Amino acid sequence: MRTVEILLYTLKPGTGAEFDRIMRETSVPLQNAVAIDVVRFGNSAHEADRYYLIRAFDSLAHLEQSQASFYASDAWRSGPRQSIIDRIETSMKSVIELDAVAVEALRLKRG
Repeated sequence: MRTVEILLYTLKPGTGAEFDRIMRETSVPLQNAVAIDVVRFGNSAHEADRYYLIRAFDSLAHLEQSQASFYASDAWRSGPRQSIIDRIETSMKSVIELDAVAVEALRLKRG
């Protein structure tokens, strides 16, 4: 089983495209560089200023340790942190357990 975190964001009006660019070009590569498994992310199909981020971890303890380390890092703090925070109106987080097959089914296939 994997611990899966699902983040849902309501973005400030008109910021969805720029938020996605920052995620694709900066935030997700930074997370991947420290072995955070970003399963899928992007704008909602129903509204450009809604966004989702799905990440998988080995356990709840692994999630907490990985995020504590990542969010305290200079790469995050001096990198995309402020640009991302400035565009978020509200966020919601849920953590669930899924088997590896379900996580792979969610994974964003890149071309």
